[in-house]
Amino acid sequence: MSYQNSEAQQVSELLDAVSSKVPDLISNILKTVYSAEAGRHVGQAVGGLYKELLEAGIPQEMALKMAGDYMISFKDLLGALNSSGFSSVSTSSTP
Repeated sequence: MSYQNSEAQQVSELLDAVSSKVPDLISNILKTVYSAEAGRHVGQAVGGLYKELLEAGIPQEMALKMAGDYMISFKDLLGALNSSGFSSVSTSSTP
């Protein structure tokens, strides 16, 4: 076997290994992110940001919009991960 064939085989084996592990990795990340505990942390982060903005003298309406935009950025990121096709995690809020 030539050096090029050996390298190609190694790359192929690496990609096979990665492709079998990445979907589970993303799924586990999403399950963690969509947990009740993660929701509490996001709520605390958004609330903390809002409070800090107010304390810094940002007008209430602007602080509310900025905190809302911050929350939306989390949602957009998670939505992009979830729609990547790697996960079957539901984003619905069923109890």
